[in-house]
Amino acid sequence: MNALNSLLENCMTTLTTAPVAPLLERLFAQADAALPATRAAFADLSEDEQARLMRSKTDYLDLYRRLKDVPLPVSREAGRLLYLLARGCGARSIVEFGASFGISTLHLAAALRDNGGGRLITTEFEPAKAARAREHLAAGGLSDLVELREGDALETLREDLPQTIDLLLLDGAKALYPDVLERVESRLRPGAFIVADNADHSPDYLARVRSPARGYLSVPFAADIELSVRLG
Repeated sequence: MNALNSLLENCMTTLTTAPVAPLLERLFAQADAALPATRAAFADLSEDEQARLMRSKTDYLDLYRRLKDVPLPVSREAGRLLYLLARGCGARSIVEFGASFGISTLHLAAALRDNGGGRLITTEFEPAKAARAREHLAAGGLSDLVELREGDALETLREDLPQTIDLLLLDGAKALYPDVLERVESRLRPGAFIVADNADHSPDYLARVRSPARGYLSVPFAADIELSVRLG
Protein backbone atom coordinates (compact mmCIF):
# COMPACT_ATOMS: atom_id res chain seq x y z
CA MET A 1 0.00 0.00 0.00
CA ASN A 2 2.93 2.36 0.63
CA ALA A 3 3.98 2.01 -3.01
CA LEU A 4 0.44 2.85 -4.13
CA ASN A 5 0.40 5.93 -1.93
CA SER A 6 3.73 7.10 -3.31
CA LEU A 7 2.52 6.62 -6.86
CA LEU A 8 -0.57 8.73 -6.24
CA GLU A 9 1.32 11.45 -4.43
CA ASN A 10 3.46 11.97 -7.52
CA CYS A 11 0.49 12.27 -9.88
CA MET A 12 -1.76 15.24 -10.52
CA THR A 13 -5.25 13.85 -10.10
CA THR A 14 -8.58 15.01 -8.73
CA LEU A 15 -7.76 13.02 -5.60
CA THR A 16 -4.37 14.61 -4.99
CA THR A 17 -5.14 18.26 -5.79
CA ALA A 18 -7.46 20.95 -4.43
CA PRO A 19 -10.24 21.04 -3.51
CA VAL A 20 -10.45 17.27 -2.82
CA ALA A 21 -7.02 16.63 -1.28
CA PRO A 22 -7.20 19.27 1.51
CA LEU A 23 -10.85 18.39 2.14
CA LEU A 24 -9.99 14.73 2.67
CA GLU A 25 -7.08 15.63 4.93
CA ARG A 26 -9.44 17.69 7.08
CA LEU A 27 -12.09 14.96 7.17
CA PHE A 28 -9.60 12.24 8.11
CA ALA A 29 -8.24 14.48 10.88
CA GLN A 30 -11.77 15.02 12.19
CA ALA A 31 -12.39 11.26 12.08
CA ASP A 32 -9.20 10.66 14.07
CA ALA A 33 -10.30 13.23 16.64
CA ALA A 34 -13.70 11.53 16.94
CA LEU A 35 -12.23 8.15 17.93
CA PRO A 36 -12.86 8.71 21.67
CA ALA A 37 -16.54 9.45 20.95
CA THR A 38 -16.75 6.33 18.81
CA ARG A 39 -15.29 4.20 21.61
CA ALA A 40 -17.63 5.83 24.13
CA ALA A 41 -20.64 4.73 22.06
CA PHE A 42 -19.66 1.14 22.78
CA ALA A 43 -18.68 1.63 26.42
CA ASP A 44 -21.70 -0.17 27.88
CA LEU A 45 -21.51 -3.12 25.45
CA SER A 46 -19.44 -6.24 25.92
CA GLU A 47 -17.38 -7.50 23.00
CA ASP A 48 -19.83 -10.36 22.57
CA GLU A 49 -22.77 -7.97 22.45
CA GLN A 50 -20.99 -5.75 19.94
CA ALA A 51 -20.33 -8.78 17.73
CA ARG A 52 -23.97 -9.87 18.04
CA LEU A 53 -25.24 -6.46 16.97
CA MET A 54 -22.81 -6.34 14.05
CA ARG A 55 -24.10 -9.69 12.75
CA SER A 56 -27.81 -9.22 13.49
CA LYS A 57 -30.14 -8.36 10.59
CA THR A 58 -32.56 -6.62 12.94
CA ASP A 59 -30.74 -5.28 16.01
CA TYR A 60 -27.93 -3.64 14.04
CA LEU A 61 -30.08 -0.49 13.94
CA ASP A 62 -29.37 0.05 17.64
CA LEU A 63 -25.65 -0.12 16.95
CA TYR A 64 -25.71 2.42 14.13
CA ARG A 65 -27.98 4.81 16.02
CA ARG A 66 -25.30 4.93 18.69
CA LEU A 67 -22.88 6.05 15.99
CA LYS A 68 -25.11 8.50 14.14
CA ASP A 69 -23.01 11.54 15.08
CA VAL A 70 -19.54 10.13 14.43
CA PRO A 71 -17.80 9.39 11.12
CA LEU A 72 -17.20 5.77 10.19
CA PRO A 73 -14.65 6.25 7.44
CA VAL A 74 -12.59 3.83 5.44
CA SER A 75 -8.89 4.07 6.25
CA ARG A 76 -6.64 6.37 4.26
CA GLU A 77 -5.12 3.31 2.58
CA ALA A 78 -8.54 1.85 1.73
CA GLY A 79 -9.60 5.16 0.22
CA ARG A 80 -6.56 5.18 -2.05
CA LEU A 81 -7.28 1.57 -3.00
CA LEU A 82 -10.84 2.48 -3.98
CA TYR A 83 -9.59 5.29 -6.20
CA LEU A 84 -7.00 3.04 -7.87
CA LEU A 85 -9.46 0.20 -8.49
CA ALA A 86 -12.04 2.55 -9.99
CA ARG A 87 -9.43 4.20 -12.18
CA GLY A 88 -7.83 0.91 -13.17
CA CYS A 89 -11.06 -0.68 -14.36
CA GLY A 90 -12.21 2.52 -16.09
CA ALA A 91 -15.31 2.62 -13.90
CA ARG A 92 -18.25 4.69 -15.11
CA SER A 93 -20.94 3.24 -12.81
CA ILE A 94 -20.38 2.61 -9.10
CA VAL A 95 -22.70 1.63 -6.23
CA GLU A 96 -21.81 2.28 -2.60
CA PHE A 97 -23.58 0.92 0.48
CA GLY A 98 -22.90 3.20 3.43
CA ALA A 99 -21.73 6.75 2.71
CA SER A 100 -21.41 7.95 6.33
CA PHE A 101 -19.79 11.42 6.05
CA GLY A 102 -18.75 10.79 2.44
CA ILE A 103 -15.01 10.05 2.70
CA SER A 104 -15.16 6.88 0.62
CA THR A 105 -17.65 8.58 -1.69
CA LEU A 106 -15.17 11.36 -2.39
CA HIS A 107 -12.48 8.86 -3.38
CA LEU A 108 -14.82 7.04 -5.76
CA ALA A 109 -16.26 10.20 -7.27
CA ALA A 110 -12.75 11.57 -7.82
CA ALA A 111 -11.98 8.42 -9.82
CA LEU A 112 -15.10 8.93 -11.93
CA ARG A 113 -14.06 12.53 -12.62
CA ASP A 114 -10.63 11.38 -13.78
CA ASN A 115 -12.21 8.60 -15.87
CA GLY A 116 -14.15 11.22 -17.79
CA GLY A 117 -17.42 11.08 -15.86
CA GLY A 118 -20.00 8.57 -14.74
CA ARG A 119 -22.56 7.88 -12.04
CA LEU A 120 -22.08 6.94 -8.41
CA ILE A 121 -25.14 5.81 -6.49
CA THR A 122 -24.51 5.88 -2.76
CA THR A 123 -26.78 5.17 0.19
CA GLU A 124 -26.99 6.37 3.77
CA PHE A 125 -29.54 5.44 6.44
CA GLU A 126 -28.94 8.32 8.88
CA PRO A 127 -30.35 11.68 7.64
CA ALA A 128 -27.74 13.75 9.52
CA LYS A 129 -24.91 11.78 7.95
CA ALA A 130 -26.47 12.06 4.50
CA ALA A 131 -26.60 15.84 4.93
CA ARG A 132 -22.93 15.95 5.94
CA ALA A 133 -21.96 13.77 2.97
CA ARG A 134 -23.79 16.11 0.58
CA GLU A 135 -21.95 19.10 2.06
CA HIS A 136 -18.60 17.40 1.59
CA LEU A 137 -19.35 16.38 -1.99
CA ALA A 138 -20.31 19.94 -2.79
CA ALA A 139 -17.12 21.22 -1.18
CA GLY A 140 -15.13 18.79 -3.28
CA GLY A 141 -16.87 19.83 -6.49
CA LEU A 142 -18.13 16.29 -7.10
CA SER A 143 -21.87 16.52 -6.44
CA ASP A 144 -22.72 16.27 -10.14
CA LEU A 145 -21.37 12.71 -10.25
CA VAL A 146 -23.17 11.40 -7.17
CA GLU A 147 -26.75 10.41 -6.41
CA LEU A 148 -27.16 9.99 -2.66
CA ARG A 149 -30.18 7.87 -1.76
CA GLU A 150 -31.31 8.32 1.82
CA GLY A 151 -32.96 5.44 3.70
CA ASP A 152 -32.82 1.66 3.91
CA ALA A 153 -30.48 0.45 1.16
CA LEU A 154 -32.57 -2.68 0.65
CA GLU A 155 -35.30 -0.32 -0.53
CA THR A 156 -33.29 2.48 -2.16
CA LEU A 157 -31.30 -0.01 -4.25
CA ARG A 158 -34.38 -1.95 -5.32
CA GLU A 159 -34.77 -0.09 -8.64
CA ASP A 160 -33.23 2.42 -11.06
CA LEU A 161 -29.77 0.90 -11.06
CA PRO A 162 -27.30 1.16 -13.96
CA GLN A 163 -27.51 -1.59 -16.54
CA THR A 164 -23.94 -2.52 -15.68
CA ILE A 165 -22.02 -1.83 -12.48
CA ASP A 166 -18.23 -1.61 -12.53
CA LEU A 167 -17.54 -1.42 -8.80
CA LEU A 168 -19.52 -2.09 -5.63
CA LEU A 169 -18.41 -0.86 -2.21
CA LEU A 170 -19.98 -2.46 0.86
CA ASP A 171 -19.36 -0.36 3.96
CA GLY A 172 -22.67 -0.22 5.83
CA ALA A 173 -24.35 -2.65 8.23
CA LYS A 174 -22.26 -5.80 7.90
CA ALA A 175 -25.21 -8.16 8.37
CA LEU A 176 -26.78 -6.76 5.19
CA TYR A 177 -23.81 -7.40 2.90
CA PRO A 178 -25.31 -10.58 1.36
CA ASP A 179 -28.67 -8.87 0.82
CA VAL A 180 -27.18 -5.77 -0.80
CA LEU A 181 -25.04 -7.96 -3.04
CA GLU A 182 -28.19 -9.86 -4.00
CA ARG A 183 -29.86 -6.58 -4.99
CA VAL A 184 -27.15 -5.57 -7.46
CA GLU A 185 -25.55 -8.88 -8.44
CA SER A 186 -27.31 -9.23 -11.79
CA ARG A 187 -25.91 -5.82 -12.85
CA LEU A 188 -22.27 -6.54 -11.99
CA ARG A 189 -20.31 -6.82 -15.21
CA PRO A 190 -17.70 -9.55 -15.63
CA GLY A 191 -14.55 -8.15 -14.07
CA ALA A 192 -16.43 -5.84 -11.69
CA PHE A 193 -14.75 -5.26 -8.33
CA ILE A 194 -16.53 -5.72 -5.01
CA VAL A 195 -14.84 -4.16 -1.99
CA ALA A 196 -16.24 -5.13 1.42
CA ASP A 197 -14.96 -3.30 4.48
CA ASN A 198 -14.77 -5.29 7.74
CA ALA A 199 -16.32 -8.28 5.98
CA ASP A 200 -15.15 -10.62 8.75
CA HIS A 201 -18.31 -9.51 10.58
CA SER A 202 -20.42 -11.04 7.77
CA PRO A 203 -19.57 -14.75 7.51
CA ASP A 204 -22.49 -15.41 5.15
CA TYR A 205 -21.11 -12.81 2.75
CA LEU A 206 -17.61 -14.29 2.89
CA ALA A 207 -18.95 -17.78 2.23
CA ARG A 208 -20.74 -16.47 -0.84
CA VAL A 209 -17.90 -14.57 -2.49
CA ARG A 210 -15.26 -17.15 -1.59
CA SER A 211 -17.14 -19.90 -3.39
CA PRO A 212 -16.03 -20.11 -7.05
CA ALA A 213 -19.37 -21.78 -7.79
CA ARG A 214 -21.07 -18.46 -7.03
CA GLY A 215 -19.08 -16.67 -9.74
CA TYR A 216 -16.48 -14.77 -7.72
CA LEU A 217 -12.78 -14.79 -7.07
CA SER A 218 -12.10 -13.31 -3.65
CA VAL A 219 -9.17 -12.66 -1.32
CA PRO A 220 -8.64 -10.86 2.00
CA PHE A 221 -6.75 -7.62 1.36
CA ALA A 222 -4.82 -5.74 4.02
CA ALA A 223 -6.23 -5.93 7.54
CA ASP A 224 -9.89 -5.20 7.04
CA ILE A 225 -10.97 -5.60 3.40
CA GLU A 226 -12.32 -8.45 1.29
CA LEU A 227 -11.56 -7.78 -2.38
CA SER A 228 -13.58 -9.76 -4.91
CA VAL A 229 -14.01 -9.80 -8.66
CA ARG A 230 -17.10 -10.94 -10.55
CA LEU A 231 -16.11 -13.71 -12.95
CA GLY A 232 -19.18 -13.86 -15.12
